Amino acid sequence: MADIENADQPKRLFVEHAVVDGVRVVTVRGEIDHDVREVFHKALQFEDGTPAPWRIVVDLSGVSFMDSSGINTFIACHRQVSQMQGWVRIASAHPFVVRVLALVGVDAVIACYPSVKQALHA
Repeated sequence: MADIENADQPKRLFVEHAVVDGVRVVTVRGEIDHDVREVFHKALQFEDGTPAPWRIVVDLSGVSFMDSSGINTFIACHRQVSQMQGWVRIASAHPFVVRVLALVGVDAVIACYPSVKQALHA
């Protein structure tokens, strides 16, 4: 059965948060693009706009697409947490997302790991 009611709505982004050993793990599913950039940005922030804890692992295993909106959000988050001696790491990205990150050089600035476990214990 087709989902006709939601056919004209923007793509959805689903986000879950957890804290593991003091590290915020943000699990993302869906597509990261212009339509959901604010949702993704807020997913990496506290309600007052500050990233915390200052160590963040973003699990992209459920992300099927990411455009420059996601890249810009990652760079902004990286800048904020770096100023507070923290870090952001990307984990479990699909090969096509890793390729986008590599093409624009994000992987040289933000560490990318094949799994959340590796990102947490690096």
